[in-house]
Amino acid sequence: MWIVYRVAARQGVKCGGILSATNGNLSSPNFPGYYPYDTECTWLIVVTEGSSILLTFHHFDLEFHTYCEYDYVKIYNGVPEDEGNLLGKFCGQVFPPRFTSSWHVMTIIFRSDKHVVSRGFSASYSKDVCGGVLTGLSGVLSSPEYPDNYPNNAECRWFIRVSNNSVINLIFYDFHLENNEDCSFDYVALFDGSSMNDRHWGHYCGGTKPADIISTTSELLVVFKSDFNIGAKGFKAFYFSGECQQVFTAIKGNFSSPRYPNIYPNNINCHWTVQQPLGYRVKVHLTDFELEDRDSLSDACDYDFLAIFEGGSETDTLLGKWCGQNPPPSLLSNGNRLLFVLSADRNTASRGFHVSYTGVIPMNISCTRTDFQIQIAVQAVPSLSQSNIYLGRQGCSAQVLGSAYKIISRFDACGTKTQRRRNITIFVNILYINFSDGTQEDTQEYEIQCDLKTKTASYHIITDTELYQLQQQAVSLVDSNSEESKVVDGSEGSKMQDTSDIVFIGICVLAGILMLIAIIGLVLL
Repeated sequence: MWIVYRVAARQGVKCGGILSATNGNLSSPNFPGYYPYDTECTWLIVVTEGSSILLTFHHFDLEFHTYCEYDYVKIYNGVPEDEGNLLGKFCGQVFPPRFTSSWHVMTIIFRSDKHVVSRGFSASYSKDVCGGVLTGLSGVLSSPEYPDNYPNNAECRWFIRVSNNSVINLIFYDFHLENNEDCSFDYVALFDGSSMNDRHWGHYCGGTKPADIISTTSELLVVFKSDFNIGAKGFKAFYFSGECQQVFTAIKGNFSSPRYPNIYPNNINCHWTVQQPLGYRVKVHLTDFELEDRDSLSDACDYDFLAIFEGGSETDTLLGKWCGQNPPPSLLSNGNRLLFVLSADRNTASRGFHVSYTGVIPMNISCTRTDFQIQIAVQAVPSLSQSNIYLGRQGCSAQVLGSAYKIISRFDACGTKTQRRRNITIFVNILYINFSDGTQEDTQEYEIQCDLKTKTASYHIITDTELYQLQQQAVSLVDSNSEESKVVDGSEGSKMQDTSDIVFIGICVLAGILMLIAIIGLVLL
């Protein structure tokens, strides 16, 4: 059941409603005259399921505020109960862009406060079966009636526009059009901009998918045209804005869900790939995590979820799907790539997540009865010199032997210490690999261990998050020891006081006995 809110503080002001025709118009109350004070209107546009809605503003003049806090128009991709559906909030005299919904429902809310009125706005909408203006962080476009054959004499134009500081990645997942040598019959044409006068990526037809396209600007035009005969299955493509599809190749970094720490948009499918050099592994830690809760019936992440894959594709091994407020544990990949996919449905968005990752350098670690032996291929860290790799302290740096950096360090040197862990004695030290470039400090730390009994060595990276946690634990341990010391000191003082009391009582008892003996002796005499 659709619920439409209509608030009018002044008697006689009527606005808002449900619009279900294939096209129509809407405007602020009293347009083109001044709209009334303290008014709120809500229009819910509902067209045939499977269609989308194209909204176009023809006039726009509202009270201006930098953050549109006074008078404004809000446009939602669906119903307004969830701010994740918000497409935009507008005021002043700058026209909102044309919007195409990603499903068959769109909501427009107009509100005025108690001060300053203007002439308002007018807009029109139409059921947009083919083409449209796509402004979401990600989206899908397909030929008419896909996956059935597209109709003859069709012409569709999709204008994709994302934020100004981003680019667009367009990927075709299915592509079957009538084929001819110069693609002049049925075709898809791609343009790097908002018009057919911009750079032409090419005309495509037949059964070969176009290569992935990355725009050079924040706009991309996709044109589909069919002639008067011979149809085919058509095509399906996905687009992603830069903030919704990224590849990270730095040795360490972080990323977060769109708009984090604010609510991420609904109806998105975002991909982030962490890719390290061959031989590397990837360690991941989520420092914050809040998505829509699990399905209460299936107890599964059926709504919004974060999926992590071991590789660069959704066909690779799935490490898990997470939702709600239960984040993934710290993960260490088997290979050099991880794919993160955020999928959000059409309602109930949340704060999102923040990911921190670190590339784990491949190395060979061994130990004998007397020393550590560490070896790292030069090609694994081509930007470093031997002084950037050291064990315990900078004086214990690596040596270059052939194509590898090598450290051989006795257990009584370079700060190596013994520890008992799980009733096993091990030698422990820290290997430092310094990537600092003079402008930013960036040093990786690896804990190196040797089991004295089995003579086996191992290592693991200490991430920034783990380092912080260890520092906090150390502070807590110092505080705890301080408190314990106070308790012990108090106990010792109490014991000393108890001992002195016992001695005093003993002396008194002894004196009493001696006096009694003396008295008895006098009586006998």
